[in-house]
Parts: sequence; structure tokens; C-alpha cells
Amino acid sequence: MPKPLIGLTSSRILNSDGLPTFAVNEPYARSVSMAGGIPILIPLNIGNPDLDMLLGKLDGIIFTGGYDIDPTKYGGQPNRKVTHIDQERDETEIYLVQAMVERNKPFLGICRGLQVINVAMGGSLYEDLPEQFPGDTLHDNHHKPRDFLAHAVKVESGSRLAQILSQEEVKVNSLHHQGIRKLGSHLRPTAYSPDGLVEAFELPGSKYGLAVQWHPEELQAHEAQRLLFQAFVHACQAIS
Repeated sequence: MPKPLIGLTSSRILNSDGLPTFAVNEPYARSVSMAGGIPILIPLNIGNPDLDMLLGKLDGIIFTGGYDIDPTKYGGQPNRKVTHIDQERDETEIYLVQAMVERNKPFLGICRGLQVINVAMGGSLYEDLPEQFPGDTLHDNHHKPRDFLAHAVKVESGSRLAQILSQEEVKVNSLHHQGIRKLGSHLRPTAYSPDGLVEAFELPGSKYGLAVQWHPEELQAHEAQRLLFQAFVHACQAIS
């Protein structure tokens, strides 16, 4: 059976020479490869017709982490903590989410990826959790190593996520200052942080429509996090 082609959404950054670059953090690609897939970077400079052509070749998409989504995309308000907005990335990813849902192709959202899927499905975000969702859980741990296990999440019994992880509580890293305010249409919440913030959701009835707020690609030393990628690649392989 051929290996599935997995698209990875990209960020626009400046490299060490100050040149604009499309980039994906290496752990995403490594996690896909280790799970048996072939990672393919999706650039931001192609229009919707070419994205449609690319979607015909891809077996699944991972919506990767990154900077903040423009609050106007979800009816939010400007906030001084919202930074590095990239309109082209927002629009590309929202289009891709809606196309993947329409085509019923597998997709996985990670951190920003969870947030952009929620926005694409009509949901909204807290622009800044410390200001708008105060609680006992520290969600933004960028001052810690990326594999630092910041807190536990409670996984809903009977959910696809619980079946994949084979457990109903798992410790995760936490590298975000935004989160889900209102869940998008047709999405089912499947995990919560100790303060009640939605940490994962799934799209019932999909071949594999799932998103997590943490970064499993940085936690590949933990079997449960590897299982997320293995289950996703397996779902993609089933349609390749």
C-alpha cells in the first residue's frame, strides 16, 4: 500500500538572512514520517483553484501551529496581545478547512490549527486567555521547554480521541495564549483542561476530523502522542 501524502500548512517567517520564507517546524514532518506518511509543505502563495488541484493529490492535511488569527475572522475585537497576523495564511487555511470538510478528507489540527478549524466552522476565540479566561491553569508556557508537561487534560469517554489514546486523562504541553470561546458548528468537544477550556474536538461522522490544543509533535517520546499521528496517517492511508 502506498504511503499517504500529508499536507502541512506553513507559516511565513523571515529567515536568518532576512528573506521571506514559508516554513514548518521540523517535528511536524518528522512525526508524519515516523507514522508512515510523506509530509508535503503547503505554501501560502497559491490561489483557490490551485489549492483545489493540490487537494486532489493529498490524502490528508495537518493544520499546524503558529501565530494569531485575525479577530475579524470570528467577530472578535482588536487586542494588543494579538500579534503577527497573516491574512493570507488565515484565508488559505479557512478555505482548506471548509474544503476538507466538504470532501470528507482526514484532517488534524494542532494548537493554532485547532483554533483556525474552529473559526472556519463558525466558532470564536478568546483573544487573550489571561485577560478573558482567568483561572488556575497556565496555558502559555513558552518560557519552558516545548516538551514540558504543563497540565493534564480530561478526555471524554467514548470519543475518538479516547479510543486513540486508550486513556481518559493525559498530560500535555501548553504553548498558547488564545483558546476556544464558542465552539464551531457540528464540532464535539472531547477534552478539557483543569480550568474547563476546550482542549480538543472532533467532527462526528468524518473519516478523521480531530484537533488538539497542545503540541503532540513535540511529545513523541510519549506513546499516547505518537498514537495521534499513527491513527491520522492510517486514516489517510485508507483513502490513498
